[in-house]
Parts: sequence; C-alpha cells; structure tokens
Amino acid sequence: MNRLSFDFRGEHLEALGSGALHWPARSVLVVSDLHLGKCARLSATGGAALPPYDARETLGRLERDIAATSPAHVICLGDSFDTADIRAHLPMEERSRIADLAGARRWTWIEGNHDPGTAGLGGETRADLGLGPLTFRHIARPDPGGEISGHYHPKARLALRGRMISRPCFLLDAERLILPAYGAYTGGLRTDSPTLSDLMAPDAHAILCGPKPVRIPMPRAAVQARTGT
Repeated sequence: MNRLSFDFRGEHLEALGSGALHWPARSVLVVSDLHLGKCARLSATGGAALPPYDARETLGRLERDIAATSPAHVICLGDSFDTADIRAHLPMEERSRIADLAGARRWTWIEGNHDPGTAGLGGETRADLGLGPLTFRHIARPDPGGEISGHYHPKARLALRGRMISRPCFLLDAERLILPAYGAYTGGLRTDSPTLSDLMAPDAHAILCGPKPVRIPMPRAAVQARTGT
C-alpha cells in the first residue's frame, strides 16, 4: 500500500494514497466526507444525473484500506452520508455492506453538516472524539490544539511537466490536520482559496493523494503568482 509517514502532535501517522489516515499505534483508520448516496439523492431530487456507483466505489476503496491496515477502530469524520435521510437513497446492498463493516470493529460516525444524528447502520455517533493528544471533528475550529477534521475537501493545484494538475490532499501544520474527501464524485476546495489559506499556518504542508503520496509546501495564491503557475 502506498503511504507517507509523518509526525503530528507527537504521534506517528500515515497518509494513504487513497485519502485515508492510519494511526498505527492506536490501530485507527480515519476517513472523511464519504458522501455516500450523493448520486442517488441527486437523481431522486431532480439534480444532475450521475451514474449511481459512487457508494459502491467508495465502499470498495474503504474495504481495501481496512483489509490492508486491519484497524481495531474506524473513524468517519462527518458527511459520511450525503443526507440525513440516507435509507431513502442507498440501496439495501450498500446499507448491508456498511452495517457489516461497522459491526466488525469499533466504528465512530462523527456528525457532519450533511448527516447530523445517526444513520442507524451500526457504530456510535459523536459530535467529536478525543483520543490521546488528538481530537477528531468534522469542521475545523479557530483553536485546534491537535485537531483532525475534514469538511473542506482540500485539493492542490500545481504545475507538473508543463501542465496544471489538481490532486486531493491532506493539509498539515503544527496544530491541525485536514483530510481530503474520501468519497467518489466529490468536489473540492483549492488550497489557494482564502478560506484554506487563512485557516492554515504560513508553514503548512500539503500531502498529495495518489499512487505515491508526496509532501510539498501548501500551494497558495501568493506562491502561484510569484512563480507564474
């Protein structure tokens, strides 16, 4: 499995190329913003007609990451489901797969803005969760102090071999870590946006997802303007 190791708040963590976070010492796997049921909800409510395979693809990736890391505890950092009324939008097959995963180990659903409350598919539901020096929640707060969150779906845009590319990424500074969206067909917020530029410390880094995760200084508007990219 492709992964990049780094230290955060005195803990050794691993960023997986899929966008998941592994905490080996605690046997914890963390994912954010699965947005399960997004395509089905959009189709049912007259939105964009997208192929209804997002949940299948996302769950397949999650099953592979669980098989590779064998976590005792999985934490989902909110917006795991695209709507609170998930039973009306997810087929029984996907609901059964989720229940099987959540029933085989400790499983924590952190509440997000799309999915407040429990989905009734196993596991525990929390507003946030503290483990050792780290706190897991959906949306970053002004006073992080070892916070791991999601919500923003960060993506880095940078020049590679003469063309611009965009890659989902982790964002990391001394006090906070923001995970990329794990779900298929999810959009993203560029790291050079004022929201993320203001949120992260000046020395923040991005860890690019993909076949070989790479850590780089967080791309920002000022840097891009200066380098002409």
